[in-house]
Amino acid sequence: MKVKNHLISVFVILIVAFIIIPLPPFLLDFMFIFNISLSLIILLITMYIREALQFSIFPSMLLITTLFRLGLNISSTRLILTQEGNAGQVIATFGNFVLGGNVVVGFVVFLIIVIVQFIVITKGAERVAEVSARFTLDAMPGKQMAIDADLSSGLISEDMARQRRYNIQKEAEFYGAMDGATKFVKGDAIMAIVITFINFLGGILIGLVQSDHTFSEVLSIYTIASVGDGMVCQVPALLISTATGMIVTRAASDSSLGADVTKQFSAQPTVLMIAGAAMAFLMFIPGMPKPQMIILSIAMIALGATLRRKMGEQASQEEAAASEEAAESPYQDETDYFRDIDNVYELLPIDVIEMNFGYSVIPLVDQGCGSNFVERLVMFRKQFALDMGMVIPAVRLRDDAGLNPNHYVIKLRGEEVTRGEILVDYYLALDPGNLTGEIDGIDTIEPAYGIPSKWITPDKRDLAEIYGYTVIDPLSVIVTHLSETIRKHAHEILSRQDVNQLIETLKKNGSSTVEDVIPNMISFSNFQKVLANLLREGVPIRDMELIMETIASHVASARDIEVLTEYIRQSLKRTITRKWSEGGQIRVIVLDAEVEKVIINALKTNEQGTNFNLAPDLMQQIMMNLMDQIKKVKDAVSIPIVLTSPVVRIYFSKMVEQFSQNAVVLSYNELDAGVQIQAIGTVALDA
Repeated sequence: MKVKNHLISVFVILIVAFIIIPLPPFLLDFMFIFNISLSLIILLITMYIREALQFSIFPSMLLITTLFRLGLNISSTRLILTQEGNAGQVIATFGNFVLGGNVVVGFVVFLIIVIVQFIVITKGAERVAEVSARFTLDAMPGKQMAIDADLSSGLISEDMARQRRYNIQKEAEFYGAMDGATKFVKGDAIMAIVITFINFLGGILIGLVQSDHTFSEVLSIYTIASVGDGMVCQVPALLISTATGMIVTRAASDSSLGADVTKQFSAQPTVLMIAGAAMAFLMFIPGMPKPQMIILSIAMIALGATLRRKMGEQASQEEAAASEEAAESPYQDETDYFRDIDNVYELLPIDVIEMNFGYSVIPLVDQGCGSNFVERLVMFRKQFALDMGMVIPAVRLRDDAGLNPNHYVIKLRGEEVTRGEILVDYYLALDPGNLTGEIDGIDTIEPAYGIPSKWITPDKRDLAEIYGYTVIDPLSVIVTHLSETIRKHAHEILSRQDVNQLIETLKKNGSSTVEDVIPNMISFSNFQKVLANLLREGVPIRDMELIMETIASHVASARDIEVLTEYIRQSLKRTITRKWSEGGQIRVIVLDAEVEKVIINALKTNEQGTNFNLAPDLMQQIMMNLMDQIKKVKDAVSIPIVLTSPVVRIYFSKMVEQFSQNAVVLSYNELDAGVQIQAIGTVALDA
């Protein structure tokens, strides 16, 4: 193991040794300087990190530095009381500098510094750490639910979800540790005052009893030593206290504190100019120091004017670039452009997936505004390919002046299939059904799942998570809505070109079944229909080899595409079982034997195939009974699953599709033998 891994252990042992072993003044001076340097480094680190977890060892460092200061305090006290106030040059220099030739004034200044640190900085940091720890722990369940929602919708991978859960756990542990660690800072400030008075009073008593100095000499010696010792320890303590407050108040950011302050202050040049003008007016108050105010006023106005000019130049450059692009076009306007008939043909192609946005929503999806919308789409495409075995095409993003500013529209093949509304500066709080309190907000319906929700302001986010709401940012609402729309309409999105690419990929992997099956046993178009049938009911098509083999085994006896699809579903029973079971168990609603008998009797076979002709009143009665069962079990299962016999499944599935698109219909032959089936409802004719 490397030597550097033992340095902290050795350092802690040395700190304990300082309390017991007397230190010479030279070594004590070195340790005081090292203590100040270490405290300054810690403060600077807290200012340059982007989030608190980047300095996760801070609570431990807080304990070590506090113990270090106390060890030095005890060592310096030993020297002050035994060496007639001679505890090194650092203490003497600090004492003389603070006192400034006046014992009373110097001592008062020292007390003010100590009290400011104790009451203002340390007390505030302690309170912030306590509140941060409480809110972080209370918000953990909501954050976990948000991660699970992103994972299930394919927005993040399993590795990303695992990393986010780890970060949430570390964040909770960090703020929990900070809540306790701030007590060290508070105790250190109290001990600094106590040790200073011990040095002062004990030194005076020892000096009067054991030395030949006069009272004024003793008072001067031990006042300088006591105040110097207190200041030498209070300066690093003040730095550490400030670092503590800095790290517990530091919000997550993409840059350091200095960069954030510079960026956000420089973004408002008008404010600087107004403040400078206000300072100029204050000069007219009688007795105000005009030179200083003139300098400050001119500096702020000049800085504001400079920043405004730079912002104007940047905007002019962007306009000039846009004008140059327009000048390079040979067409004067839109009418002139479309005079060329060839340009009109460019309007005809239709994008498979398209999203249109109102102008208020554009910053959420525009990479130029710092959005990671495209990156999240890429991750969803990867996850969807792993889950369903299908690669979704590119999504066309367009701005639409005709839309409501807060609306967006999702189109498939040029036609709108759904839309949503986003409040950009708000968060969406979803009601999972087990709230412990109500929060004020704008009532709405979550667009992807239809869950009752509220748009809340950012300042209410932590409180909403404490009450049990699942809080989602606006961009996640859009991405989740798009992902669920794609899952629902995957069978429509699957094109002939997509199927051809899937087949070519299968060939590259060395499959020998492709040449035998397509087009010898099944045509390319019918094979596409089979895949679309599977996707329509959410069955993954990733195991293309097994699908091909099943077609080869049953195509001779099952010429009907629907029947052939049923055989394939039964071959994919492990995949189907994995997708809809949980913990080796699947909860289902079953059909009564009488209901299945009615459906089977409604099947009529002729030369054209099998027709399903169920009386409308019977169909309505069965579906109403099914809807009642779904309502009863909605709290037990998120997706209602209906289990039928293999003969009935395909026809009952078509019936259910007209009434409930959320329900899943499976047959007994599509479930693996190892899964435990639990019936939680029954659909009967006389229900």
